Amino acid sequence: MTPRDARTLARYNAWANKVIFDAVAGLPEGEATRPRQSLFKNMVHMLNHNYVIDRIFQAHLEGRAHGYAARNTPDHPSLSELWRAQQDIDAWYVVKYDALAAAELNTVVQFTFVGGGEGAMTRGEILLHIVNHTSYHRGFVAQMFYEVPARPPTTDLPVFLRDVPQNAA
Repeated sequence: MTPRDARTLARYNAWANKVIFDAVAGLPEGEATRPRQSLFKNMVHMLNHNYVIDRIFQAHLEGRAHGYAARNTPDHPSLSELWRAQQDIDAWYVVKYDALAAAELNTVVQFTFVGGGEGAMTRGEILLHIVNHTSYHRGFVAQMFYEVPARPPTTDLPVFLRDVPQNAA
């Protein structure tokens, strides 16, 4: 992974999170927290899972304990509170990956998985995981839109590359 790739991916993830949060906020009252057939209860709880994983890997990158005992919390904050927190962590990833040189992207980070066991990933692999993981679970949220019924937003990388000027990356 090149530094330019890392910068693009961090920005893509922040953009896609904004798109999905805006869409969820635009749903009829109560739909974001309506119980769904899902491991993560509802749309907001699914988005909270993404946030928790982002925070866990932030701690891994910083070489500190994250304090989470599971990959999600029993409950979730309001959508607006979660969105503020998600914006903060997304900005952190953008700044973090803006600052990394190519050699640093290949630096291995040792960590312990929440469920136990040791892990090791490069800083670049961690970013790939964050982007892939978040995209995967945004897809679950998009599927829940059809139960509203509503059309989910498009959060694909090609749409980001088309719609967002790339000179910042």
